[in-house]
Amino acid sequence: MPEHRDVVFEEAEHVPAVTSPYAGKRLTMWDHIHLSAYWFATNFLWGALLVIMLPGEIKKMVPSDRVAAVGLLTGLAAIVALVVPLVVGELSDRCAAKLGRRRPFMIVGISVNLIGLLLMCLVYTSAKPVPPSGTDQYWGTIGYLLSNSTFLEFLFAYIIVQLGNNIASAAYSGVIPDLVPLDQRGVASGYMALMSQLGTLFGVVISGLVLGSLPEMIKYAVLGAGLVGLALVTLLGIKENPLPSAPPKINWGLYIRSLWIDPKLHPDFAWVWLTRALVMLGFYSVLPFVNYYFVDVIHIEKPDKPASMMTGILLIASCVSGVYGGAISDKIGRKSVVYRANFMIAVVALAFIFCRSIPQVLLAGSIFGLGYGAYISVDWALGTDVLPNAKSAGKEMGIWHIAMTLPQTIAAPVASSLIVLFGSTPYTDSDGNPAVHYTILGYASVFILCSACFALGAYLLKNVRGVK
Repeated sequence: MPEHRDVVFEEAEHVPAVTSPYAGKRLTMWDHIHLSAYWFATNFLWGALLVIMLPGEIKKMVPSDRVAAVGLLTGLAAIVALVVPLVVGELSDRCAAKLGRRRPFMIVGISVNLIGLLLMCLVYTSAKPVPPSGTDQYWGTIGYLLSNSTFLEFLFAYIIVQLGNNIASAAYSGVIPDLVPLDQRGVASGYMALMSQLGTLFGVVISGLVLGSLPEMIKYAVLGAGLVGLALVTLLGIKENPLPSAPPKINWGLYIRSLWIDPKLHPDFAWVWLTRALVMLGFYSVLPFVNYYFVDVIHIEKPDKPASMMTGILLIASCVSGVYGGAISDKIGRKSVVYRANFMIAVVALAFIFCRSIPQVLLAGSIFGLGYGAYISVDWALGTDVLPNAKSAGKEMGIWHIAMTLPQTIAAPVASSLIVLFGSTPYTDSDGNPAVHYTILGYASVFILCSACFALGAYLLKNVRGVK
């Protein structure tokens, strides 16, 4: 009996084929910039939110339970990022709009994203600090936070941001497989990595250093303007050939069953998916807590500027390795680059445990950035190389995208529970609110978990046979 996904593919054959307007052409630098500009836009948003703004806002709203609050917020909102791409990817594959298959969904998603940012700003600017939970038990703290109206309102607004961003990003993920000729995807992946890292860099630096002392309302306005302005570079700059006719309606029952990709039939895709999930699990176990690492381990009460400096140096280094990593992988193979990159970041993740000053953190961050940039630049190209069915690129990339979003639902809650598990010391913060410092052992356990995930992700890549 054929797989259900094969039945869906047979049904999808009735969808008219769409040729790329770039077929048979050598893409120029400006073509690549237009194709990848939205990566800059969305990473500008997340760099500012995840690294600087969100931890700072939670620290003021929930000073005594900030680690558990960030873990809960990040984990619950990531469920949206897990589900939405699966639906939007398939819908965009079948979109017969004159603008093309991907851009209509990007426009809708960006609009919803802006509404979410506005709601986050309104909730935060009117919020008062949440009283301490009064418990040192992790799950007791989680229950307390879920019963607090201020936290729930902020969580709802953040989920709206995730919803809009993932509608746009899920459709956009099909652009490179749709448009870029196969022999140029390594270069396109390098540009994607460069624009992603530059976007995160600018988001972190602008929110933490340039706008650090300004009201949160101005920061949100800059985020919204940056998102729209940079997205327009892609929306207006790329070319898409629309479907010549309306495709058949989706059989959602078959579609849901088709989301299972049998590892026996598509082992390369399965192994690449798993290795990416492991790397993302490691990365997102640390990212939400970078700001708090400076507070609790480096002992800096107001960490926005040093966190911005560290992240900025890390991202500059990743831009250097990212822009060359994709192009090099076209010549020597994807796996060779990933092996070296993952080994580097696995070792450096452990080095953060022993850092006790800003110069030490900056040095470790720069080395980590070199490895991570090379990994990201090649990872996307590797994923597109092993797609089971490139004709349904939107859906296939949606499944591929789960390897990044599923770990987010797990990583932050697990990491926050580890940090809380090793205890804390109460103190009064600079605003006069009761707060706590978490122990070095808690953060060490998270970095060990992170390093193990990176190393295992590299090791298991040896099972991929169809790609060099």
